[in-house]
Amino acid sequence: MHGNLFYGCGTALVTPFKGSRVDYDALEKLIDWQLDSGIDAVVILGTTGEPATITESERPAVIECAAARCAGRVPLIVGTGSNDTRRAVAQSVEAQRLGADALLVVTPYYNKTSRSGLIEHFNAVADSVELPIIMYNVPGRTGMNLDATTVAELARHPNLCAVKEASGSVKQMTDLAAACGEGIAVYCGNDDQIVPAMALGARGAISVASNLIPRQMRDLTANWLRGEIGKALKAQLEFLPLVRLLFDEVSPIPVKAALSMMGRIEDTLRLPLVPLDSERREALRRELVRLELID
Repeated sequence: MHGNLFYGCGTALVTPFKGSRVDYDALEKLIDWQLDSGIDAVVILGTTGEPATITESERPAVIECAAARCAGRVPLIVGTGSNDTRRAVAQSVEAQRLGADALLVVTPYYNKTSRSGLIEHFNAVADSVELPIIMYNVPGRTGMNLDATTVAELARHPNLCAVKEASGSVKQMTDLAAACGEGIAVYCGNDDQIVPAMALGARGAISVASNLIPRQMRDLTANWLRGEIGKALKAQLEFLPLVRLLFDEVSPIPVKAALSMMGRIEDTLRLPLVPLDSERREALRRELVRLELID
């Protein structure tokens, strides 16, 4: 296995804003909290980090900030995907230069592509850097699926050594296990399916819920890896109500609302994302109280 990939739980971190700007002070504090909580990896500028509305001048500053805080303590994984292969290549080269340990590259969206186009796209990005790449399959966002046979073919490239599987399909996770075996690292991209995914060979998860409960989500995956399956399953079920509330509206709207209730960031998003409505906010508040995350 090539590169600084991880076992356990990585957090798909939000990008905090203050007014119209990135709140770098809050970002540093979020990363410090994640590291102090024992998280296994930090992922920035993935879907949860609102990369579509991060400007070209903000991207390098966010990466530099995160690299300085992680400082080699855990892998820093940077989202560099695009529906324009040239842009994905440029962003990947930039992230490598600025200190990323690995990249998260989503399938092309909106214009989408064919299977052969997918293969050329990922190989072009992989050829441009020396970092391990996690291919990111999230068809609910992109409108296309990265199937197991395509993943197996792409895994011939030494840099394309992992996949974040967020289709929500247990069948697809099973197909990945059958097609790739130990030849590629699989990470669960759905917080409500971590235990089933790890039962099928996933090495852990890239989690949204761990923005709020980093130690608990890290312990969930660690317990599975230690063979304490009952503890892992108990945690999966315990946090299921929270996870469902976090995805009851477009992510990261709910998780940012929750972090703001916890006093860690301002509840600020960039259009077209808007703050959580009052009914969902109240339901989320009650769950945070139940979990003793707020008073």
